[in-house]
Amino acid sequence: MTSVRNLARIVSDHSVGRLHKCCVVRPVISSTLSASHASSFSRGPAHMWSTVRRFGQPAAQTHPHLLSSGEVTPGITKEEYRGRRSMLVSLALKSTKGVNAVKDHIFVFPSASKVYMTNDIPYPFRQNTDFLYLSGFQEPDSVLVIQSCSPDESSGNDHKSFLFVPKKDPAKELWEGPRSGVEGAITLTGVDDAFNFDQLEKFLEQWCKDYNQFMLWYDYVQPVQSYFHTHVMSQVICQERHKAIENTTRLMHHLRVKKSPAEVELMRQSIEIASESLVEVMKFSRPQVNEAHLWAKMDFECRIRGAQFLAYPPVVAGGARANTIHYIANNQVVADGDLVLMDAGCELHGYTSDLTRTWPVSGRFSPAQRELYEATLAVQKACIALCTLSHSLDDVYRQMLVLLGMELQKLGIIPHEASVSDVIKRSRYPVSSPCWPLSGHGPSTILCDFSRSNKLQPGMVVTVEPGIYIREDDTSVDQKYRGIGIRIEDNILITESAPVNLSQKCPKTVEEIERILSGQ
Repeated sequence: MTSVRNLARIVSDHSVGRLHKCCVVRPVISSTLSASHASSFSRGPAHMWSTVRRFGQPAAQTHPHLLSSGEVTPGITKEEYRGRRSMLVSLALKSTKGVNAVKDHIFVFPSASKVYMTNDIPYPFRQNTDFLYLSGFQEPDSVLVIQSCSPDESSGNDHKSFLFVPKKDPAKELWEGPRSGVEGAITLTGVDDAFNFDQLEKFLEQWCKDYNQFMLWYDYVQPVQSYFHTHVMSQVICQERHKAIENTTRLMHHLRVKKSPAEVELMRQSIEIASESLVEVMKFSRPQVNEAHLWAKMDFECRIRGAQFLAYPPVVAGGARANTIHYIANNQVVADGDLVLMDAGCELHGYTSDLTRTWPVSGRFSPAQRELYEATLAVQKACIALCTLSHSLDDVYRQMLVLLGMELQKLGIIPHEASVSDVIKRSRYPVSSPCWPLSGHGPSTILCDFSRSNKLQPGMVVTVEPGIYIREDDTSVDQKYRGIGIRIEDNILITESAPVNLSQKCPKTVEEIERILSGQ
């Protein structure tokens, strides 16, 4: 067995021996990384710094107009990312406290891979949400590995983090742009160490030999990288050296659902961009406008304000098409006299907005449209007021159904003599209105897996989006209301006191909308 003194010497090498640096004070480990194995990972002198460094993503050194020193993402520092990784480890340890014989935990988070539409033409790349949340690293085909360890007495660190990144390749970089490489990845993100991606398989093999009865944390249910899952992680799992394997999804949703001040600020900026852009789309709309042109206008306005892209395929639904909740064909013209419903948002440095507004392309609401719109708006305002620490999303949703039912009774759409239970039942359709926890990371994972029965907590951002949707063929409803679909959606920050509407700058009253459409 390697002595503690020799182990300390091994881990001081500029190598993957750092994996065990946090475990020097743990002589209970039965086997350790050998000096020969450590040297096989050494980066050597070829990775010395040049005077000018180029990275595979914006950095303070190359984009001082975007990032300050110490930031990985605009406004988010290396320390905050390290804190997230530490919270992950702490949460995992708490959740497995009763599992016998588990001393060590290893977490594996693959990045997204570049996907091609044909031959050498790639789709626009977006980083995997969880990988981005824990590292801030933007390059494809990378992996973040986190190892738990006993807290270092001097630093208090309870983990070590390692990035495996695409190898520097001048020929490929000539075509695809710079890669950060191992040194650049450390400089950018502040992880403890970094290595070329092709060393990851050997790294994991050795880790499984050196440790036994550990907890493996990895999303094996929905693997992020199919090749990596099939050829590397499946082999690790089949060795059965681990005590148990747990999916990382639940832990990550628990972490991401509450926003830090820096995250709230980025979300506020993203929401302001979307709000301003929606106003410009309203001004641009007119009778017979193509839905695709409104989509393009939103995309353009968001990008020129600094957003990287739209947060998700937007809903741009004219007329009765608004009754298809997730209508994204966006290929029809909007007739004179029809409403258009746009559900859209943008992504700014990984943080998204999610807004919905409904307006008449002719410039003025018809009496029937106005009645339904005012009813929807009244319910939305009441629901926003309920977004406090004393309520859950289920509470807000149930009250929304009652309020919508009452509004529909006033309009004669639901009979006045209907009981409260019948009103709630009938309010589920043609009325629909989810209230969701909004995450800041990406179109495919905007919604966090947060229990709707839990009380809301400070730092959460939720969407409140009541809607009234009445089918064209619903003969039980007055003709004047048929075919109308309306939704109003805002992004609400939960605080210790009153809720804060982060999208309050986006006009939503009838008077505000008609004033904008009139060109005033």
